[in-house]
Amino acid sequence: MNGRRNALRAGLALAAAGTLPAAAQAAPRIVTVGGALTEIAFAVGAGAQVVGSDTTSVYPEAALRTPKVGYQRQLSAEGVLSLRPDVLLATDDAGPPAVIALLREAGLRIEQVPGTHDLAELWRKIDAVGRATSRGAEAAALRGTVEARWQAASRRMETWRRPPARAPRVLFVLAHGPSPQVAGRKTAADAVIALAGGRNVLDGFDGYRPLTAEGAVAAAPDWVLTTRQAIDAAGGADAFWRQPGLAATPAGRRRALHAPDALALLGFGPRLPQAVEALAEVLAGTPAS
Repeated sequence: MNGRRNALRAGLALAAAGTLPAAAQAAPRIVTVGGALTEIAFAVGAGAQVVGSDTTSVYPEAALRTPKVGYQRQLSAEGVLSLRPDVLLATDDAGPPAVIALLREAGLRIEQVPGTHDLAELWRKIDAVGRATSRGAEAAALRGTVEARWQAASRRMETWRRPPARAPRVLFVLAHGPSPQVAGRKTAADAVIALAGGRNVLDGFDGYRPLTAEGAVAAAPDWVLTTRQAIDAAGGADAFWRQPGLAATPAGRRRALHAPDALALLGFGPRLPQAVEALAEVLAGTPAS
């Protein structure tokens, strides 16, 4: 195993030495790993510099046409280096760690943005894209635009916000695959629910757990939050409600479902103000208990 790893390191270093362009060039070539980072790169006018991205990079439409380097947690060092980037710009979810280490050893500049599920994460992403693409002025302008949107959304949301004891109860269901899961604390979904003035009904654990009928019924959510992609994967809203236990909840009886675009809702990218405001407006319509 060590011999194979050493051989791979040597091969990657040779590939990098022979194919990576000089870091001093005017328009750095970047590979973006994380849909929000890719979205920001296009938003600052650096789409032509994105020579590759991961499979979560689906917005804007032009991002779909960039060469893909795999899922963000299952990257291939050879695949990244074959695109001859100057910079790998990624969230701290990118991996596996051994691949990130190999890329560093090959001489690739890597910038990773910590995921903290708050507004600070969004500002760090915009700033990081500005640095990586040498478009600091454009990034500053985008940040100003997004900050203004957030301030305007916050003023409107404040008029809808209820006291904590009466905050609408929300269950987030991640159902992009065959085994639906629900979100606990320290997740992007938990953070977005709180920003919108709701209460995550599953606050007794961190991360994600499988959805069970018993758990859904006991949680008794006023609203079920999911994504448009989950509805599509289920074959429509009626099919989605057949997930374990959902139809028997207060939300299920009212068909109280909100399903925006996954990247806009969970990616902590430049569309975050609109996504949070839309959720807050939906929650404002929760009947008084």
